[in-house]
Amino acid sequence: MTSQRKRIATHRAPRGFTLIEMMLAIGVMALILAMLASSFSTIAHSKVHAEGRLMVDREGRALLWQLTKELRNAVQTPYTASNVALFGNGHMAGGAAVDTLTLSTFSGGHRRALTGMTPETIVTYNLTASPDQQGWFVLNRSQQSGLLTSNAAPQTTVLADNVLSLHFRYFDGQKWDESWESPSQPRGRQLPVAVAIQIQMAAPGGRVMDFATQVTLPMAIQQW
Repeated sequence: MTSQRKRIATHRAPRGFTLIEMMLAIGVMALILAMLASSFSTIAHSKVHAEGRLMVDREGRALLWQLTKELRNAVQTPYTASNVALFGNGHMAGGAAVDTLTLSTFSGGHRRALTGMTPETIVTYNLTASPDQQGWFVLNRSQQSGLLTSNAAPQTTVLADNVLSLHFRYFDGQKWDESWESPSQPRGRQLPVAVAIQIQMAAPGGRVMDFATQVTLPMAIQQW
């Protein structure tokens, strides 16, 4: 009888997990999944922010390129009638520079005039407060043909809506100034020799990206 009981005990099925062991296993698994989800979320946010900063970097470089091109084509010619006009006004808003710039520039995008020179275009850059984000500004570019009457409505384009500041400085050959007015300068020296540009733009994650360059004006240098 005793040997029969031993055989029954020997062939008995193995014992399963207890409720406490199952709860502990589920808890450990949930903790591991939460850590993995947090890591994936961090990586996804980092990827989104990196792509956003890359986009802002491209926008800032494109703005500098366009400003540089139009400043280098600023009109001042001794051999044909031209509208020598460059007006740079410094402004502050909320502790940030929000300068405006208006200039007469040769536009390569229009058909060539009979004189062989491309038509002049009056271009204005200015900032307006963003309606969506406090402390941000919208950068607008307005243009109209310098060959038409002043009654022609300018064409306005929004270049960026995440600008934090826009600052210009003007070099007259001896010193840097915060503003410039061509009519107040001697004839033949109505353009600055160089213009310094500084732009701050907001990027994802609360980051501020700075862009800066210095542009020499060929038509101004010819007069010195």
